[in-house]
Amino acid sequence: MTENKPKSSRSRGRSKPILAAAVTAVVAAAVAATLLPGNAAGATRPAHAAAATPSAGDPSGAAAARAATYAAAHATSLAWGACPTGTPAPQQCARIEVPLDYAAPHGRAIGIEISRVPARKPAERKGVLVLNGGGPGSSLDVPTLMGGLLPDQVRDRYDLVAFDPRGIGHSTPMTCGRDAGELVREEQLEVLSFPAANGDISRNVAFARQTAARCAAHSGDLLPYLTTANIARDIDRIRQALGERTVSYYGISWGTYLGAVYRTLFPQEIDRMVIDSSVDPGKRGYDDFRTFSAAMEDRWPDLARFAVAHQDLLHFGGTPAQVRRTYLRLTAALDRRPVTVAGTATPVDGNLARLFTWQLSYNDASMIPTDDAPVPPLAQLWRAAADLAAGRGTAADRAYVVGLTNDFVAGGTLDGVPQDNLFTVGWAISCGDQAWPRDTALYRRNVAADRAAYPLTAGAPANIAPCSAWAVRPTAPEPKVRPLGKRNVLILQNLRDPATPLAGARAMRRAMGDDAVMVEVDAGGHGVLVHPHPSACAIGALSAYFVSGALPDRDTRCAA
Repeated sequence: MTENKPKSSRSRGRSKPILAAAVTAVVAAAVAATLLPGNAAGATRPAHAAAATPSAGDPSGAAAARAATYAAAHATSLAWGACPTGTPAPQQCARIEVPLDYAAPHGRAIGIEISRVPARKPAERKGVLVLNGGGPGSSLDVPTLMGGLLPDQVRDRYDLVAFDPRGIGHSTPMTCGRDAGELVREEQLEVLSFPAANGDISRNVAFARQTAARCAAHSGDLLPYLTTANIARDIDRIRQALGERTVSYYGISWGTYLGAVYRTLFPQEIDRMVIDSSVDPGKRGYDDFRTFSAAMEDRWPDLARFAVAHQDLLHFGGTPAQVRRTYLRLTAALDRRPVTVAGTATPVDGNLARLFTWQLSYNDASMIPTDDAPVPPLAQLWRAAADLAAGRGTAADRAYVVGLTNDFVAGGTLDGVPQDNLFTVGWAISCGDQAWPRDTALYRRNVAADRAAYPLTAGAPANIAPCSAWAVRPTAPEPKVRPLGKRNVLILQNLRDPATPLAGARAMRRAMGDDAVMVEVDAGGHGVLVHPHPSACAIGALSAYFVSGALPDRDTRCAA
């Protein structure tokens, strides 16, 4: 184990605090939606063999034999068995213990639940591919969910390994003591922290302070140690437990930052790394969160074209400019006159429409009709919002809104885990990585500015959050992402990503220097691998790299 200690200078930080429940989601919720109609979550997607570079090959199997010998000699005894999520074989789960505080390695230990799906062709096995599905959120079932998306050549050669990060899911989960009823009522505060219709943030300030106090009361013993750097250290404990000299890595969204930090701390233990939909390592904490506003503007043209194409259904206008005006008028009307719908505790107002428009923009699956949903989900949302605002809401409109708001919370709840875990742990990790400003006046100014500059999100990404009143401050500087003199990173990025914008991925590319190469895809949505119609060019680059070690010669752009 060769951990590189962070330098004394602090780097600015980034996390995706709200994504735990919303898109652990990129994989647990979005991946399931991403699969082609009729495919189950674990179904195999057609391999992208044509775009992949042939493997350098090891016809004698000598490399695989050497790796197996090393693993047998160094592995810790792991009791593989059924997973607590109920996911069936071939996925298996086991539990390891790691130090709560790596500065006191012989002190309190916490449990980390890990999962794996073995390589399908053991004779061609290259090693372990650690997967992280973003968030921060639960990734325990990612080997099964993502196994249906990875090219066959990768699945054949790698054990797919994932884990619930510390404080999350089945790995010593934290809680702030909030129940499902509260989560539904406060959807517009806990995901994006929307100000009032007139821009006032008084309710947000109260929510931030109350939530921070409750998190400290319920999980204060864990909070100082819930950091990306500690989760990266946990990855290396997993590597050791598996008996692997090195591991390869794929991470999406916040998982890109986790992978970059792991690579910084353990440069000798990382083999090949692909990061998809990357964060900006120079924008951490509050600065990171504010990037959602510009990201949604990047994504909006795709949504506007969708509305134009469905003018007969939505009546939003025949041009993108007309669609934008209609949408902004609709959300403003709902701000002025919110609608109460029986069956859900959250009001149908402009902020609810903004929240779920942003959420549905994560994946093009929300704009594709299927046999089960002949009207695409985004069209259902906009039609229901327009009907309810006009006082002509139908039973179908009301049922859709009730299902959307309640299922959003239910889908972010895991059996045997505190109900609020996935809705609050992202804050804990963001707060633990980087201290947020505590000046309420700063948030008021920034919300007002962003409401004018980015009306699609109405100032929410600039708003105050629980980290502004967090009970503990970061205990150490964050590791700085930097070039290491080892060219082993492939960055994949859609041009129009509503969560991790192109500008952030380019910043990650600059931070890694010549160690990385970047493949941009002319597509919208959050995630290249999880796109419902993935770019053969981009996925081919992923496959070629993981299978044969061949990286593109230079940064490139792929068609959708």
